[in-house]
Amino acid sequence: QVQLVESGGGLVQPGGSQRLSCAASGSILRLNDMGWYRQAPGKQRELVAIITSDGIPNYADSVKGRFTISRDNAKNTVVLQMNSLKPEDTAVYYCNAPHLLTQTYRSLEVWGQGTLVTVSS
Repeated sequence: QVQLVESGGGLVQPGGSQRLSCAASGSILRLNDMGWYRQAPGKQRELVAIITSDGIPNYADSVKGRFTISRDNAKNTVVLQMNSLKPEDTAVYYCNAPHLLTQTYRSLEVWGQGTLVTVSS
């Protein structure tokens, strides 16, 4: 069994910072790409940032220059550092592994349960 567990959500004031972590556990051979998505109330889930296994990041235009994605392959973790937060960043943030490879050589897409980030004064 493989799972992703997010942590770090909560209430933050506009202009503030928040750090989200995602820990992968289970029978993992290789995580491959890892991503963060978010879903605001009444909106579709959207990609926030993605990072390759080699550490190359890509960001949605709406978060470029404010968010940073990073990973620690030895610990099977991925972090989203969010700075200069805006009220429109309020959403449930989900960790995603689109092509995780298990120790039995199965390729799975795995989602975390989500963590709520609320940006409000």
